Amino acid sequence: MLTLFGGGPMFGLPDGSPFVTKVHVLLKMADVPYRFEKANFRKAPKGKIPYIGDGGPLLGDSTFIRRHLETKYNTDFDKGLSAPEKAAAWAFERLAEDHLYWAMVHDSWMIDGNFDKGPKQFFNDAPAPLRPLIVAMVRRQVRGNLKGQGLGRHSAAEIAQFAQRDLAAISEYLGPKDWLMGAEPCGADATVWAMVLSCLCPHFDAPVRSAAESHGNLKAYRDRGLARWFPELALDS
Repeated sequence: MLTLFGGGPMFGLPDGSPFVTKVHVLLKMADVPYRFEKANFRKAPKGKIPYIGDGGPLLGDSTFIRRHLETKYNTDFDKGLSAPEKAAAWAFERLAEDHLYWAMVHDSWMIDGNFDKGPKQFFNDAPAPLRPLIVAMVRRQVRGNLKGQGLGRHSAAEIAQFAQRDLAAISEYLGPKDWLMGAEPCGADATVWAMVLSCLCPHFDAPVRSAAESHGNLKAYRDRGLARWFPELALDS
């Protein structure tokens, strides 16, 4: 049976990482039986989560995992979409993963209150004497990653403006539809929905959450996905 490796449920979310949540959704959409295990980052092929084991070498990166499901299990996540629709779906995936995600990283890692009740908990299993050093080192690395990606070179207010535009674009394109491209979810919904879910996480007080909450259709989108894929986590609207 396929094994998905990730961080595990945290903060009322299926996983602390939206990329792991994305793969949970892809597996459910593909109707592929799987089990979940807590990840060992030293074994992660890309040094990050998620990764899977499925009878061969461990495979990392959620996009390559999607490709694996498409080829091994003959799954068409974009069934019925036209070529322009597939292009639009891919563009929204990239907006969510390569831009909006980093605004979430800023809000959860760089805002002290959010960091203390959020990512700092990732290190609870570290040896107590070394934990403060490890936490400080990794937080510096994340700050450097944000700067290298580019978003971290802006002020908090400017980052919030970018997130607002990202979420407004998703909301506008979603419109009154149930799912990003129509009446049924497609592969891009696994990505975009997971990011929207994380943006709306009530555990954190953050500009990205406020921006997401200003769009009623994004909250309804979150609720549809929870009811469909994670009914045990469904929220009261």
